[in-house]
Formats: sequence, C-alpha cells, structure tokens
Amino acid sequence: MRVIAGTARSLRLKTPEGMDTRPTTDRIKETLFNMLQPHLPGAVFVDLYSGSGGIGIEALSRGARHAYFVENSKEAIACITENLRFTRLADRATVLKQDALAALSGIHEKEADVVFMDPPYGLGCERAALQILRNMPYVTAYTLIVIEAALDENFGFLPELGFVLEKEKRYKTNKHVFCRRA
Repeated sequence: MRVIAGTARSLRLKTPEGMDTRPTTDRIKETLFNMLQPHLPGAVFVDLYSGSGGIGIEALSRGARHAYFVENSKEAIACITENLRFTRLADRATVLKQDALAALSGIHEKEADVVFMDPPYGLGCERAALQILRNMPYVTAYTLIVIEAALDENFGFLPELGFVLEKEKRYKTNKHVFCRRA
C-alpha cells in the first residue's frame, strides 16, 4: 500500500498483520480521492476505524490541514504512528487510541470537512456512528461523510437519522456511500 498523490506521493505504508484490517486497495483509494479532492485543501479530516491510517495520510498528503485517526487496535495504532512519522505528517495529525464511537465526542473542532469511516462489515457500526455524528457540533450541513461498506449494506435508514444520500460509488467488492446532514 502506498500514498497515491501529494507531498508523500509514492511512499509505501506499513499495514497491521492479520485480517483485522482491510486496507483499501490503491485503485479504490485513487478513485475515492479523485472524488474527495475538491474537499481536501485546508480541510479537517476524520478517519474512523483507521487501520493503517492510509486514508487519513492520503488526505494529509493531498492538502488536508489536520487529520484525526481513530483506532482501538494496539498494532494498528503502532502502524499509524510509524506511517505518520515516515511520511513526515505527524505534526498535522491527532491519533486517538479508543473505540470509534467513544472517540467521536473527543474531537474538538469547529467543523469537520470530511468524516471517513471503514468499520467492520455487517455489525451495524455505520448506523451507530451516524446516530452519534448527527449530534456532534463539528458535523454541519457542509460536512461530507463517506462510508466504506459491503455491497449489500442497505443505507435506507439515512433519512430517519437526519442524513441525505448524495451518491454511492460501487466497486467489485465494496462501495462508498457519500452523505450529509439533511
């Protein structure tokens, strides 16, 4: 896995061993960031369920002002910390070693520009996170929320939580769902 573009372009990132994390492939990451690029310069980026930190590091490399990395695995936190040091982006990052849902109240920003989450599939984590995010002061009508999910995951619950689906990008094995507060 590598950084696709920006100040850390082409640098290889470490990933935690085992199958607890599913690093986003370079091809999918490139497609995702082509869609996110207009939102990144000067942005506050939140990377929930960070894994190796590859998504948040890509955002920083492409011009985000600050990124929050939220992960509860000790091995993943070690990877994120090492990757941030290796890419020389650690000074623009906050790493929170805790459960993603608990960490949401620990983010103290006026506004988050992009919230990205790649939770374990099939556990309902997306819905639980959105239930909390809808009440966070840093999630405004301008905050873009992107969820990486299994292809068969149904997001019909978004309106009842106060979110509107902007678009859905499907790949062979998963999808990205883009939404905002209604």
